[in-house]
Amino acid sequence: MAQNKKSDYKAENIQVLEGLEAVRKRPSMYIGDTGQRGLHHLINEVVDNSIDEALAGHCDHIKLIIHENGSITVSDNGRGIPVDEHPKLKLPAVEVVLTKLHAGGKFDKDSYKVSGGLHGVGVSCVNALSSKFRAEIHRDGQIYVMGFERGKTVTPLQDAGKTKLTGTTINFLPDTEIFTQTTEFKFDIIADRMRELAFLNPEITVEIIDEREEDEEKETTTYHYSGGVKDFVSYLDENRDSLMKEPIYISGDIEAVPVELAIQYNDSYTENVHSYVNNINTREGGTHISGFRRALTRCFKNYAEKNKIIKANSTINVSGEDFREGMTCVLSVKVAEPQFEGQTKTKLGNSEVQSAVEVIVYEKLNEYLEQNPKIAKKILQKVVVAAEAREAARKARQLIQRKSVMSGGGLPGKLADCSIKDPAHSEIYLVEGDSAGGSAKMGRNRSFQAILPLRGKILNVEKAKINKILENKEIQAMITALGTGVGQEEDFELDKLRYHKIIIMTDADVDGSHIRTLLLTFFFRYMHPLVEHGHIYIATPPLYRITASRNEIQYAWDDETRDKLIKELRKSKRKADVSRYKGLGEMNPDQLWETTMDPDTRTLQQVTVENAAAADKMFSVLMGGDVEPRREFIERNAKYAKLDI
Repeated sequence: MAQNKKSDYKAENIQVLEGLEAVRKRPSMYIGDTGQRGLHHLINEVVDNSIDEALAGHCDHIKLIIHENGSITVSDNGRGIPVDEHPKLKLPAVEVVLTKLHAGGKFDKDSYKVSGGLHGVGVSCVNALSSKFRAEIHRDGQIYVMGFERGKTVTPLQDAGKTKLTGTTINFLPDTEIFTQTTEFKFDIIADRMRELAFLNPEITVEIIDEREEDEEKETTTYHYSGGVKDFVSYLDENRDSLMKEPIYISGDIEAVPVELAIQYNDSYTENVHSYVNNINTREGGTHISGFRRALTRCFKNYAEKNKIIKANSTINVSGEDFREGMTCVLSVKVAEPQFEGQTKTKLGNSEVQSAVEVIVYEKLNEYLEQNPKIAKKILQKVVVAAEAREAARKARQLIQRKSVMSGGGLPGKLADCSIKDPAHSEIYLVEGDSAGGSAKMGRNRSFQAILPLRGKILNVEKAKINKILENKEIQAMITALGTGVGQEEDFELDKLRYHKIIIMTDADVDGSHIRTLLLTFFFRYMHPLVEHGHIYIATPPLYRITASRNEIQYAWDDETRDKLIKELRKSKRKADVSRYKGLGEMNPDQLWETTMDPDTRTLQQVTVENAAAADKMFSVLMGGDVEPRREFIERNAKYAKLDI
């Protein structure tokens, strides 16, 4: 039998990727993806090195510049990357750090006791994925420079003169061959992370300069918070009414695990805990969160029973979540050898950290309550109200379940379900209004697309107790249709989700935007795992329908595209009839399918939350009870016609 040469598999077929070639071949393995998230991750990798210098006590100033050509410069006043020759590789140490994977000072605990970068791949990956990369080191009275292109050295280490300063300056230009979707940096994404780092590291000052601004004098944004996590909590809660004048601050160190946190109670009905390990946002929690919650519950329960605020034989059954309702907390721990687990590697697994956090929090919080009995009583009165609301919510859940059983299939009557039962291939459209819902039901693909019309605007959950939320009929319909339950971790079952794509489809007007924001607020506050795991999407229906001669129909999603299409038609001397859609209900089923529901032609925006603290702040501004911050936000952002969600 003749051998098929295409199927030969010999030693010559084995590829060995040397140096940084592996990073360029599979960039997503190292930075997550090559879209907007991965692009901004490059900045984090460079800045993390400067933060590690700060943690080691050698840096207190970081400057970040966004240049007009799309490159980024990050400079610090740390010790500067070493430039002497590496004993084994016989290369300057800076070249080793910038061109070799798993090389850096993070592995030597004499150099860095604690660091955010754990694997030594960060800055070398940035080098590999940049078309141009330049390092300037101020060290030992000298200035040294090196240049690279796509991870390869093009300018060897050079002595560029004398200096009295110390530190490292990195400039990089992302490679368009890698980042094909976008190479445009978003100021808000950068600012959110830099602000967060400034809160978590009170000894540093962070400056951001955006040279892309049209103003002749480039404005410098500076972040420095001497109050650290206390200032962080106050910032997050500035649009809520607090139960105390200033946050509770706790710090301590057990078995070389420094623990720092701030707690503030407010008039909201949700728990907002933001945790960090070595400045890394541990969105999935972990042992440090477990230790904190155990200590908080035990301390408050003991205090309440001791002072007869909650009697031991009381009919009110107070649980741990009641003590956390209306609480904003920032918890920061430093761990020499952190062990991360979970789907996104943002869940701490070190068992010794749980006991350290629990001991410190219990001891210091108990001391605070004894010294501040009025505040303690005010908090515990809120806890009792929370327990009563939770009991009412439990009854509301039971009512929802009974209604499901009574209705037969257990699904809301107005849901037009899909025929296939595999959640991974099923999607549900949450549609504004019965009219649009009717068109969507007629235009959909019945095998995998379900439609749930929502009448009117759902309740603003930012200003409502859980029992009131569960009484809302539209929210009841969504909870029943999705199948996961609602609320805290113990009540939410992600594996029971019936559709892996939940698509919000509202009109492209002010009312539609308001309904979309109400839905996003509900998902963020009470079904957060859906957002965390990327199940929430936003449909983008067109704004304009352009009909040319010979009944040729085109669609435009914004004014710029509309003008471009009209211009092209006029060039070919064809008439263009332009109509603006006022709502989804004006589109017939075929048009709705073609523009907004067909997987081959539609555009969906996936809702992601990179920075939970920034999202928490945004929802409290937009949906909270305080009008003034919302007015200021609208005035400040009125020039942006399209919200980037």
